[in-house]
Amino acid sequence: MAASGGSMDAFVAAAREATGEPIEDFNAFAFGDSPPMANALATLVAAGRKRATASLLAAYEANGEPLPLVGGMSVVLDGAGRPAALIRTREVTINAFLDVDNAFARDEGEGDLSLRHWREAHRAFFARSDPDFSESSPIVCERFEPIYSFRTGRPVATT
Repeated sequence: MAASGGSMDAFVAAAREATGEPIEDFNAFAFGDSPPMANALATLVAAGRKRATASLLAAYEANGEPLPLVGGMSVVLDGAGRPAALIRTREVTINAFLDVDNAFARDEGEGDLSLRHWREAHRAFFARSDPDFSESSPIVCERFEPIYSFRTGRPVATT
C-alpha cells in the first residue's frame, strides 16, 4: 500500500534524501495496542534496538491483510500517528508461540531482551487481542532493518 499525504510525503522525501533509498511503496503502522505502547516501541526502533516484531497469524487472516514481504518498507508511527522510523523487512517466518527462540526475543529489543520476558509480555498482549490464543498459536515473526529515524533526521545506527 502506498501511503500519502502532505506531512508523510515530506517525511519520506527526507528519508529518501538522507539514505539514498528508492522509497516508493510502503505501509505505515504503529506497534502495540495503545498510544503509550506505540510510543515506547517506536522509540526502540528509531534507536536501532528493536529489529523484530511478532504478530498473531490469526490477526492477519481475520483482517484479510497480506503477510509482510521481504524487502518491503514500512513507516513506523508513534502513538500520535507521527512517523518515527523507516524499516525494511528482512525475514518473515511463522512459528508456534512456544517455538519462538532466544535470538528472536533479543531482536525484538524489549525489556531485558530475554525469552522469558518476551513470552510473558507477548502472552499477555496476544491474549488481550485474541481470546482463542494459546501457546501453540501460529505467530508471524518478522525481522526488519531500521533504516531511518524521523526523530533525528538521520539513518539508524544498529549494532
